[in-house]
Amino acid sequence: MTHVGLTGGIASGKSTVCHYLEAKGCTIIDADVVAHELLLQGQPGYDPVVQSFGKGILEENGEIDRKRLGTLVFGNRALLQKLNELVHPHVIQNIQTKLNTFERLAVRRVIVDASLMIESGFHRTFQRLILVTCTVEQQVARLMRRANLSEAQARQRIALQMPLAEKRRFATDIIDNSGQLEQTRQQVDTLVENLEDTVWTM
Repeated sequence: MTHVGLTGGIASGKSTVCHYLEAKGCTIIDADVVAHELLLQGQPGYDPVVQSFGKGILEENGEIDRKRLGTLVFGNRALLQKLNELVHPHVIQNIQTKLNTFERLAVRRVIVDASLMIESGFHRTFQRLILVTCTVEQQVARLMRRANLSEAQARQRIALQMPLAEKRRFATDIIDNSGQLEQTRQQVDTLVENLEDTVWTM
């Protein structure tokens, strides 16, 4: 199986692109969903994160309050790096297991969606890497609206990630999500046709 990854910056429109890809018959492995599951009680990421960040991040039922944890780490680059170091190895291992399962089942159209794919080095395991991009100002506006953040808070979170302009040099395919949604959908249609011809027919 040729592995296909998808990445982008926060609020760049990855979810929109993944929705269109699913409508075209692709199976999406969402690294954020995997990470959330791994932080549940009894899962591999739970104890290391609680031990590192304290019981103040817990809800009354003992589960990790992801919003509280996010507020803590997004204000401190060192803490965010620590969280990523604790969680990313488990996420990558879980995704690799899922990919192996899909390969055994002969499921062809599988795409891994991960925001920090390049930052974590995970991109090196993918033969094709799709980058979803838009302008920084669009990222700011979308993040402010989506997460109810101030402009300063939105820019702070965006600054914690590798700039989209820098991510371009790692990508094999670009989806420009700075225009109308129909334009994004058309780019996805073209991309899927290309992947069908060059990757999924192999």
